[in-house]
Amino acid sequence: MKRTIAALTATIASLALATPLAADDHASARPVAEQIGAGGRPIGADWSRSPVIAQHGMAATAHPLATQIALDILKAGGNAVDAAIAANAALGLMEPTGNGIGGDIFVIIYDPKTDKLYGLNGSGRSPKNQTLEQLKEKLGGADSLPAFGPLPITIPGTVDGWFEMHNRFGQLPMADVLAPTIKYAREGHPVAPVIGMYLARALAGFERNSDKFDFSNARATWFANGAPKAGEIFRNPDLANTLERIAQNGRDEFYRGESAKIMVDYLQRQGSAFTLEDFAEHRSEWVEPACVHYRKGYELCELPPNTQGFAALQMVNILKNVDLAQWERGSPEVIHYITEAKRIAYADVAKFYADPDYAPFPMELLSDEYGKARFELIDPDKATPEFGPGEPKLEGPGDTTYMTVVDGDGLMVSLIQSNYRGMGGGLTPDGMGFMFQDRGELYSLDPAHANAYAPGKRPFHTIIPAFVKKDGKPYMTLGLMGGGMQPQGHVQVLINIVDYGMNLQEAGDAARLNHDGGRQPTEAASGPSADPLGTLFVEPGIPAATVEALKRMGHKVEVIDNGIMFGGYQAIARDPETGVLTGATEMRKDGQAQGY
Repeated sequence: MKRTIAALTATIASLALATPLAADDHASARPVAEQIGAGGRPIGADWSRSPVIAQHGMAATAHPLATQIALDILKAGGNAVDAAIAANAALGLMEPTGNGIGGDIFVIIYDPKTDKLYGLNGSGRSPKNQTLEQLKEKLGGADSLPAFGPLPITIPGTVDGWFEMHNRFGQLPMADVLAPTIKYAREGHPVAPVIGMYLARALAGFERNSDKFDFSNARATWFANGAPKAGEIFRNPDLANTLERIAQNGRDEFYRGESAKIMVDYLQRQGSAFTLEDFAEHRSEWVEPACVHYRKGYELCELPPNTQGFAALQMVNILKNVDLAQWERGSPEVIHYITEAKRIAYADVAKFYADPDYAPFPMELLSDEYGKARFELIDPDKATPEFGPGEPKLEGPGDTTYMTVVDGDGLMVSLIQSNYRGMGGGLTPDGMGFMFQDRGELYSLDPAHANAYAPGKRPFHTIIPAFVKKDGKPYMTLGLMGGGMQPQGHVQVLINIVDYGMNLQEAGDAARLNHDGGRQPTEAASGPSADPLGTLFVEPGIPAATVEALKRMGHKVEVIDNGIMFGGYQAIARDPETGVLTGATEMRKDGQAQGY
């Protein structure tokens, strides 16, 4: 296996110079400093560093300072839930391009005291007094919701999610948990490099569309002097004040108190239908994760709709019908099977995945029998032009953060949080220091669609935390940010570990694929797909010979070399016998895994 990985490594260096860049906004010229190949390592893959190993506690987040905050909370007597909330609050300040209290949250928690997995759906709903017809009238004939302004906003669920977690599992007072972020928001922190790049991209997107919404508050909060650059000290005193009120007054401050009144007043001035009653009635929901067996004793566990987590389980049920390890990891056979399994699973996503209060999920889609029947649709020699009606296209450039914390007692937290795309929809309530999510962009306007907009309904969600069991025991937290990349990424990491023996860090650093195309969950429930085959995007670590072979098999393939569309990964594994923790983080982000 080492020789297989080394062979792929050699290809990476040559492709960095030889592979033409795709002509889209994902591609960029590589700096001269990156036109040299990886150095050698005494063990493991040359292109990957060592995973982090510790005993008493560990955190892996998209920002080193957030990781440090999580460890500080653990050392101060908090548990993994306290530390996860503290780190997530910090990321809302330090990585506003990926998350914040204007967005939603989903969590899987393993509790060693009960030996049980708990799932939390912290997603918000649409205004309960606005009908589909009224929304369409506001849209003025548009066939989909916009990415900006008041109409795609749904109730922010993160703060309530924090308090649900904390009330059930937390140990430290919430004031102590939020204190580090409040301090950083007042005193400032230096902007991280990748986050600085995303801030510049966000500003450019907002300015292109600033005639469609009120950008003044957002500009004053983040972009008064342009996009903050790497190393620049950034402060957000408005967010500090908001978090301080929440710390003092609890979750009702955000949904019933002064903060709620400020938000609703601002939203109504922008033309939103939200009322104080909508905010007051918001609640998170505890849900049951589902798990499916892959092979070698490994099980993947995901949250049910309205998330897309079960798409990863459907992919696993398809792919366990073929022994991928008979081929090299970078072979066209392996890439082909993963891609076709994704396309088949996502055909069901467009039809069935929605708020279960409105469209109950058919659990038979997760059966071994259904997975085997769907596997039989794959032609091993060529790409199938279309896998029937309803194949979806999910969001591509998702703006999300995934993080995980495990403490010395074995409490394990897998947490994902997002404002959806582009920091959110551009609207920032007066003096509050955060941006509202635009997750409602993912509603369908077709009343016959399972994901159709309706009053008080949760939209289809792409953000998904994951969990892995091994031989029936809790083993690993896992997540990979990035819209429709997420189920694909979960499955690819699992394949890397189970079928190819990679360690946690190698499994995340290895080159990825991202298939994008077909019907969207926002489109009409009937009619042909405009792009049934879609496009298979791959990173330069996929060998050039494999790319050409995939094209001959009928795939449309593009090589993308900047990592943006391939997500962001974190994971922590816990040895069930010794309690030793092994963590990994994403080299495509600014993050850090660390323990003690």
